[in-house]
Formats: sequence, C-alpha cells, structure tokens
Amino acid sequence: MRFVGIDPASKTGFVALDENGNVLKAKELTGISDKDPKRMITLISEVVDHVQSGDIITIEGFPFSTQKAMFAGGLHHGIRNELYKRKLRYYEVAPNAVKKFVNETGWTGEPGNKKRLKGAAKKRAVMNAVEKHFGFIHPSDNVVDAYIMAQIARSLVLKKVQFNYQAEVLTKVQLG
Repeated sequence: MRFVGIDPASKTGFVALDENGNVLKAKELTGISDKDPKRMITLISEVVDHVQSGDIITIEGFPFSTQKAMFAGGLHHGIRNELYKRKLRYYEVAPNAVKKFVNETGWTGEPGNKKRLKGAAKKRAVMNAVEKHFGFIHPSDNVVDAYIMAQIARSLVLKKVQFNYQAEVLTKVQLG
C-alpha cells in the first residue's frame, strides 16, 4: 500500500510513501512543452502514470485565488477526470488545511503571530514546518506540499496523528 500526495500546479508535486512513511518517490512533474494544451495534457498523463492501483491518494483542492485560473482549473479537473476513468478514488484537501497540518495555528508564521505570511516567506515557513515535523527536505515547495498530503493520506488510514490540529484537518478531508 502506498500513500500518495499530489499538488497540482504548472510544476506539480508528487510524493508516494510506504506504510512506514518512507519516501518511495518525491518528484516535481512538469509535462512536455511550455505551450498549452500540450503542456497540460502531458502533465496530466505524467501525474497519472505515477499512480498505482491500490494507492491511497490525496490531492490539493482548487486554489481560490490564482492568476492562472484557467490553467489551474483545467489541470485540477484533468487529473481528477483521469483518476476517475481509472476507478481510483482520492481525497481532496483544501489548500489551507494542507498548511495547517504542519502548523498549529493555521497561520504560517510563529504561534501567536496573527499576521499571515505571503509568497516566498509563506512557502519557506511551510517547508521549515515540514522539516521540523517529519524531517523531510526538498527544494521544491510543490513536492513539500505533496509530501504533507501523502502524510495526510497515511494518517487517514492509520487513524493516528501526533497533534490535535492534525486530527482537526483530517475531519475536513473530503472523498472526491
């Protein structure tokens, strides 16, 4: 059994963990070309080619605000459609819940700090939190987000978390 996390983006994060939480695959997928629709079609194919029958899959939910909404919407739907065609079930995790799984307050700053971090500072804070929680390091923030989702998939099945805020996240995960 593998636990898979997918973070759909123009550079899509993909992580597969084994039952003990060991990383089997941690990769950033980009597809072929920088022109659509070829880029999107090849990226979707690349993502689903990495998924195996029996995987417990989590995928990050649709971004609420993005400058590239058309691409993001097409990619998110395309991956979900391909998973559905292959009869692979998946869980959907809201973007904020992904971050909250590694940060007690749901903010990406220090506890007690109510100022929400943005951009590179937010990505760095999430990457640092993942390293602190799980010891996982990767240069791609997309792969780090996919790693969090793979850990969420694992926690859903094992019904075991380390912190109460992680249990709260699991209650909000939806079957796609």
